[in-house]
Amino acid sequence: MALSEYLSREELVALNRRSDLRAWWAFAVNWGLIAAAFALVLHWPGPLTIIVAIAVIAGRQLGLGILVHDCAHYALFHKVRTNQRVGQWLAGWPMNISLAAYRTYHLAHHRHAGTPRDPDLGFVAAYPVSPASLRRKLWRDLSGQTGFRDLRLALGRFRLAQHWPWLGFHIALAGLLTALGAPWAYGLWWVALLFVYPVVMRLRQIGEHGVVVDRGQTDPRLNTATTLVRWWERLLIAPNHVNWHLEHHVAGGVPPYRLAQMHRLLRARGFHQGFDAISHGYADVVRRATRAR
Repeated sequence: MALSEYLSREELVALNRRSDLRAWWAFAVNWGLIAAAFALVLHWPGPLTIIVAIAVIAGRQLGLGILVHDCAHYALFHKVRTNQRVGQWLAGWPMNISLAAYRTYHLAHHRHAGTPRDPDLGFVAAYPVSPASLRRKLWRDLSGQTGFRDLRLALGRFRLAQHWPWLGFHIALAGLLTALGAPWAYGLWWVALLFVYPVVMRLRQIGEHGVVVDRGQTDPRLNTATTLVRWWERLLIAPNHVNWHLEHHVAGGVPPYRLAQMHRLLRARGFHQGFDAISHGYADVVRRATRAR
């Protein structure tokens, strides 16, 4: 596959152009939605608003992880150092992610996607699975089994000298909510992280590499998929343009806020033609993930 067959050099240069304003806006949107979710339950506490807030917070917890991902590719801000510092402090530490370690791991995924050396292969190698198998996986997520397992692993690796910013974030969040007269609202972060975030993460992973035609091939149109999403799926499941995953694997340096434009150009020129690499929403992702082999 030669990308130059579909995009000119000038188009690629334009697609790779960074915008600091759009990068800062991405961080503002994610933290603004988290703040709005907490504000919702502080002003109108009740079962419905709490459920909505938890769903939004979980989606934006994934959103923070995606911002780490984008900064690890140096694909948000113009300067490498800005990607590193802002990505680590405003997205990495709240999610207890080391951007540097993640970058090493994730770039190996890009280099080896479609081969046995792909470090992410274990997350999707079993798909497609039976509907019963997927229900069991989702129940493990929703019941907290996945979340508490991951928390135990994180706490086992915790070193105060290294992870104090993560601890500091939680002290600050709990302190702020306590000062606002709602210390109980701090628990919403953990409910979202332990019971909902694993579901969102699983759906994202399935949509990216679990519904593909042949993940053993190196052509990204065979080992990676894009999901066309509705507004509420962008809010809750596919934040920060992460659904344009095939396009991201084709050109990892393209900023996320230009991937939709890249998708339109490629699709108009027949790049996807003949390849079953596009899902239409996450209901379609689930259908494709449970189809017969």
